[in-house]
Amino acid sequence: MAKVVIIGCGGVGTVVAHKCAQHPEVFTEIVIASRTRSKCDAVAKSIGKPNVSTDTVDADHVDQIVALLERHKPELVINVALPYQDLTIMEACLQCGVNYLDTANYEPKDVAHFEYSWQWAYRERFEQAGLTAILGCGFDPGVSGVFTAYAAKHWFSEMETLDIVDCNAGDHGKAFATNFNPEINIREITQNGRYWQEGEWVVTKPLEFHKTLTYPNIGPRESYLLYHEELESLVQNFPTIKRARFWMTFGQEYLTHLRVIQNIGMARIDEVEYNGTKIVPLQFLKAVLPNPQDLGENYHGETSIGCRISGKGKEGQPLTYYIYNNCSHEAAYKETGMQAVSYTTGVPAMVGAMMFLTGKWNLKGVRNVEEFDPDPFLAALAENGLPWHEVVDGDLEVL
Repeated sequence: MAKVVIIGCGGVGTVVAHKCAQHPEVFTEIVIASRTRSKCDAVAKSIGKPNVSTDTVDADHVDQIVALLERHKPELVINVALPYQDLTIMEACLQCGVNYLDTANYEPKDVAHFEYSWQWAYRERFEQAGLTAILGCGFDPGVSGVFTAYAAKHWFSEMETLDIVDCNAGDHGKAFATNFNPEINIREITQNGRYWQEGEWVVTKPLEFHKTLTYPNIGPRESYLLYHEELESLVQNFPTIKRARFWMTFGQEYLTHLRVIQNIGMARIDEVEYNGTKIVPLQFLKAVLPNPQDLGENYHGETSIGCRISGKGKEGQPLTYYIYNNCSHEAAYKETGMQAVSYTTGVPAMVGAMMFLTGKWNLKGVRNVEEFDPDPFLAALAENGLPWHEVVDGDLEVL
């Protein structure tokens, strides 16, 4: 049906490539491209399909991305590179008349700040070009937004509170490791928290608020409030929401290591001079920490991510609703060679691409996932390794 270019070949990119290759009726040709072609070649070899090829690109540079797209002429780019590179890839897509999908919003390199304004600024240009840009099509952001849209469509006349809850109860056996790019991960959780309350953002100190939440098949885990990008679009697209928050679990050992990293200056994102060379401490730390792609083999346990929503049901009655997915690290590794955090991001990216290429998601312009019909997406998500479950009128624990 269509050719796609996947930019990025980390853990998520590997999962996206594997899952796209499972659907040759949709993804007739797949090109995997990154700075290091040998990584792409290894993934293509592991897939072993004749419609999977590789190329090289430095996604920091628009001209290189343009050249890549002109060589391959894809229908869609699936961007699973770094968030710093979103705008260069979007710019290249506009120049080449190619549609776009990503899993995380843009952030500048020099400040840990998450905001959709940079990408939303491209709305008019994509609309005028007759192109689609789908933003945040991982799990959170991504499925969390689709879950919310599904709840609004099928269960609620008015959603009032939204709590996105993210638990990784897996054990990889390392003293300290991050489940995706260490630089992005540490930047994300060491910045101030934010949540939406009665029409305005409330700022908190990093990991200031926490409470014990119970996760299906896992049990109680300490969960910390932090800011996550999908909150920004969800409160705009569902304006009845009075309070929106995001919670993530962290173990005490992880938090102790993180505190030491911050205290000794290794979480800094500004340049320092070392032996006459300028380095960014967090980028150096990334180079010595375990590679998230290598965690899968010894990873045990599962993740649980979902949305806990309260408000008024279709008949005006009080309603609580919890929709979630649990994903096994072992099962994810057996299928794709990657752990569940990469899997739960990569599968939704493939499903979003499938929705677009099959015409089920056909809005033009720059769009967040919750603006599309949630039903076909969630049906395909369940069929492709991420089944989801619902609890109606249960205890949300977050009221």
